Parts: sequence; structure tokens; C-alpha cells
Amino acid sequence: MRAERYLSRLASSIPPSGIRKFFDLVAEMDDAISLGVGEPDFPTPWNARDAAVKSIQKGYTRYTSNAGLPELRKAAAAYFRERFDLGYDPADEILITVGASEAIDLCFRAILDPGDEVLIPQPSYVSYAPNVTLCGGKPVPVECFERDDFKVRPENLERAVTEKTKAVLLPYPNNPTGAVMEREALEALVPVIQRHDLLAVSDEIYCELTYGSPHVSIASLPGMRERTLVINGFSKAFSMTGWRVGLLAAPREFLKVILKIHQYVIMCAPSMGQYAALEALKSGLRDNFAEVARMRAQYDMRRRFMVKSLNDMGLHCFEPRGAFYVFPSVESLGMDGEAFADALLREQKVAVVPGSAFGESGRHFVRMSYAYSMRSLDEAVARISEFVSRHRADGKASRRP
Repeated sequence: MRAERYLSRLASSIPPSGIRKFFDLVAEMDDAISLGVGEPDFPTPWNARDAAVKSIQKGYTRYTSNAGLPELRKAAAAYFRERFDLGYDPADEILITVGASEAIDLCFRAILDPGDEVLIPQPSYVSYAPNVTLCGGKPVPVECFERDDFKVRPENLERAVTEKTKAVLLPYPNNPTGAVMEREALEALVPVIQRHDLLAVSDEIYCELTYGSPHVSIASLPGMRERTLVINGFSKAFSMTGWRVGLLAAPREFLKVILKIHQYVIMCAPSMGQYAALEALKSGLRDNFAEVARMRAQYDMRRRFMVKSLNDMGLHCFEPRGAFYVFPSVESLGMDGEAFADALLREQKVAVVPGSAFGESGRHFVRMSYAYSMRSLDEAVARISEFVSRHRADGKASRRP
């Protein structure tokens, strides 16, 4: 039997994730160090874990409401209001999803018809474009450049708009670059979005991990709440990746349709994960998110270490202002990101992700996560420095007359 006869041509045409390739290779190597996966190295805070255990002990293991636990949605509404000046009705404007990944998928399924275009700033996370494609839409890249601090500029957004454009994705704080969009940068985009009557899909999963000014949601700007779908969750800031609990906030007209899709494909997020998330939010609202602040301080220390180390060894590195990634250029070695990542893994047993996995504009960069212990980062930096020195010397030798 020829399987390709039966498989969807659309699904078959999508390339595999450029992140997982290197993750799988590392799993087969002894003494390898991976800087490839964007997963916090901290355990989930104990009070959240304890809440999940107690929910199981009490037998709270049945389906919840499709939209999620009412008390979790109320806590989420308080969180959006207190942290980002966003008002949502927990009854019909907030949905609990299976991670932010499901929320992204739901947004595109709910708004896209075949042929609709979505503007996607690049470099950006690997799943956005495939999600648009699977919905029958067309992902349209909008290049972002280091000279602009990897922010999306309004004139570049404007040039990409066509009569088929329906939405713009805003992935900030950004994976892989660590770029953020401050209030002024977001305000510059609003006239373009409103003039062309576009929706904004704002992925704010790293909103608690900024180093400097607090995160601003574009939904909080005048005239933007009614045309913005906000994606958030617990994986990154609360170190709850495996719990798979996300948040989606949107005007009720949009959430009504989104909820229908969620009902048919998921039913509800895992109940024990929802109880853990509820405790994380409730305790955070009580103590001004002290546990999140403690983890953020550790990330900030690692961030500064990685940026300085990479620049000192001659790999020019933009200073990230959010998330937990650095995105150095490897062009000075005469390599693109793919060649650098392959050689570094083979020669030094350090895994990084080539920037091309996040879009063509990342071709001469690599992504390194600093969501690892300082011991691991210190050893990884030593190996990378040795690699860079050797290849720079080899390059000079090859250019001698």
C-alpha cells in the first residue's frame, strides 16, 4: 500500500521542526550539552504541585467545563487586569487551553478561510507558519532586522499587506531573538492594523520574562481590544511546561466560535493541571508574583553572562530584552547557522538551533537557550569559545597567500 496516496498533501508538505532535529541528536550522544530547548530548568513551584496532588486525592479528576474551571477563569481575569490593564469577562471572554500551542491553533482555525493571509514577523517561533498553512491560510513573512532590535516596523508591515490579509501575528517577547515591543513600538503599528481593518493575534507567553520595562499588550492600546486575540499561559513564567495549561482571552464574539472548535477537538484542559494553574495565579496575585520574580532574576543573570561571553569570543550578540534566548550572529566565521550548529555539535558536543529554523532572516544566526544551570552554561561557553577560536584560526590560515 502506498501511504502517500492517502495522506493529506497539505500536511505532508510541512517540514519537520528545526528545533526537534538537534534535540533528537543530542539524546543519542554521551556528554553532550543542549542549549536547544526552550524549557525552564526550575521545578514547578511547590504550592502549584501540591494543589494538583490534592485535587487528585480529592477525586477532582473529571471533565471540567469546556471553557475551564470557573475559578481559574476568574483568577485569569484578575491577572490580565492587574498585570496588563486588560478587562475580560471570565464567563465568556477567557478560555483555558491545552497550552499556548492549542490557543495559537484555535485562533487561526477560528479566523481563517482558504487563501486568507497572516503577516508573521520573522525570525519567530517555528509553529506559526505551519499552523496557518494547516488552516488553509497563507503565512506571509515580515522580516525583522537586528539593526531595528528585531522589532517589526510599521512600514515593513504596511508593505506586506494585500487585499487578502486578515491578521498580523505579534510574537513578543520573541522566541528566538529575545526582542520586545515597548509601548511606543506597538503604538506605531496600530494605525496600520486599523487602517487595513486587520486582527492582531498576540502571543504573550513570555510576558513575565522581560528585563527592563514591563510587558505591554497591544490589546491594552486604544481601539485594539476589540480586534486582538491574546494568547498566554503557564509554561514559561511559572515553569509548568508539562502541565499543558494555556490562556486565551478575546472579545466574546470571537471566543464563542473559538470555544466551539475547542469543544470538538479537546473537550477541556487536564483538570489537575488547571488546579495547579489556579494555585499559581492565586498565590502570585497575593504575593506580587515573588516566585516568578525569583526565577526571572536567575534568567537575567544568565542572560548577561551569555551576551558578554559571546561578544567576548567575537560572536556578535544582540542583547535580548525578554524570554530566555540569545541569538548571536555566526557570519563572522564565514558560516550560516546550519553549518555552525552541525559543526558545533559534531566537534564540541554542544547543541544549538540554526536561525533558519525560525525564518530565512535568521539564516546567519543561531539560537541558544539560557534556561539551563550556570554550570551547564559555563561548560557550554568554554566549548563554544574553543570552537570559535579554532575555526577563526583555520579561516585566517586558509586566506594566507
